[in-house]
Amino acid sequence: MIAASLMILGTAFLCIAAIGVVRLPDAFQRMHAGTKAGTLGTMLVLIGALLAGDIVKLPTGVLTILFLLLTLPVAAQLLGRAAYMSGATLRGLKGEDPLAEVLERQKAPLEERLRG
Repeated sequence: MIAASLMILGTAFLCIAAIGVVRLPDAFQRMHAGTKAGTLGTMLVLIGALLAGDIVKLPTGVLTILFLLLTLPVAAQLLGRAAYMSGATLRGLKGEDPLAEVLERQKAPLEERLRG
């Protein structure tokens, strides 16, 4: 019962992540939805599968969760940095851009550069 509940909750988080990736307005918000909710959802599904038994062996499940926890924050950082430097639109930013003096940034988003 607990395993099934964890897997259902994990699937719900994965669905929320997918909706966020499709519906959120800019690359940074979509990246955040995909990495945070996606990681949590995947971990819950794996923990549920581990508790259910016979599906996933304990070392495989634990190593998979550790791999996710170690790689997804780095991937999110690199995606965010690449999006920022490519000139992706920043929505909802109040005040000045805190990275303006730290990283080079394209003047216009890629869509505008391709059109013009």
